[in-house]
Amino acid sequence: MNDILRSLDQALRLIAAGDASLAAIIALSLRVTGLALLVSTLGGVPLGAVLGLGRVRLRGLVTALLYTGMGLPPVVVGLFVYLMLSRSGPLGAWGWLFTPNAMIAAQTIIAFPVVAGLTMTAVQSVDPGLRLQVRALGATSGQEAWAVLMEARIGVVAAIVAAFGSIISEVGAVMLVGGNIAGKTRVLTTAIVLETRQGDFSLALALGVILLALAFTANLILLRLQGRD
Repeated sequence: MNDILRSLDQALRLIAAGDASLAAIIALSLRVTGLALLVSTLGGVPLGAVLGLGRVRLRGLVTALLYTGMGLPPVVVGLFVYLMLSRSGPLGAWGWLFTPNAMIAAQTIIAFPVVAGLTMTAVQSVDPGLRLQVRALGATSGQEAWAVLMEARIGVVAAIVAAFGSIISEVGAVMLVGGNIAGKTRVLTTAIVLETRQGDFSLALALGVILLALAFTANLILLRLQGRD
C-alpha cells in the first residue's frame, strides 16, 4: 500500500512539474485523437443525419454496416490498417506505417461508425411533427434537415463525445500501426503499457491520471452542453 501511495505521489509531482516527455506524449495523443475525431465528425454527422431522415438507398444495409463497425475490436481495425499500409499493401507507397498518420487512420475507422450510428439514432428520436411544421413553413429539404439536426444536437454531441472516449482510450490499433516509438508515435495508452512493463509505475500512473482527466473533461463538456449541473 505504501508503494502505491509513493508511486501516486511521484506521479502527481511529475504532472505538476510539467515533465517534458509527459508533455510530448500528451500533445501527440491530443493531435492524433483530435484529427481522427474531426474527420469522423465531418463525415459521420452528415451520414447519420441522412440515414436518420431516411433519405438514402440501401438504408438497412448501411445501418447494419454501421452497427457492425461500432462493435469492431480495435485490434482488428489495427490489423486491417497495417495490412493496407504495409509495403506489400495497396497503400504501402504512402509510407504511413509507424507514423502518426497511420494512427489517425486507425482511430478514424474506429470513431466514424460511432459518430454516424449514434447521430442517426438521435435524429430518429426527434418528434416527426417537427418536420411537418418546418415543411408547412415552406422550408427546403436542406432547411428541414438542419432543423431536425439542431433539435437532435444533444444526441449528436453525445455521439462525438462517445467517439472521443472510444479512441482516446484505445491501445491495440495504435500500437499495431504506430509501433509505440518514443518521440514519434508514443501516445498515452501505449506509454502506459510500456512504462508498466518496465516497472516505472510513477510515470504510468501520471499518464493514467491525465487520461482519466481528459475523459472526465469530455464528459463534463457534454453535461454543460446538455444544460445539466
